[in-house]
Amino acid sequence: MIALKVTQVGNSLGVVLPKDALNDLQVGKGDTLYLTRAPDGSMRISPYDDRVQQQIEIGQKLMDEHRDVFRALAK
Repeated sequence: MIALKVTQVGNSLGVVLPKDALNDLQVGKGDTLYLTRAPDGSMRISPYDDRVQQQIEIGQKLMDEHRDVFRALAK
């Protein structure tokens, strides 16, 4: 486990990832990371992946096309 400290970055808050974590994620300055919530409520940081972006776009398109179905299922 790696402990991260929340710090002030301008008007925002941020964390600094240690070099080992950046190496494990295979990311560097300017790369995009995703923070996602797992089904168990934990959070996960992962590097940008074109496949994830494609899946998100497909999901958004399906939700737009079948909005009525999703509303009915949500009741």
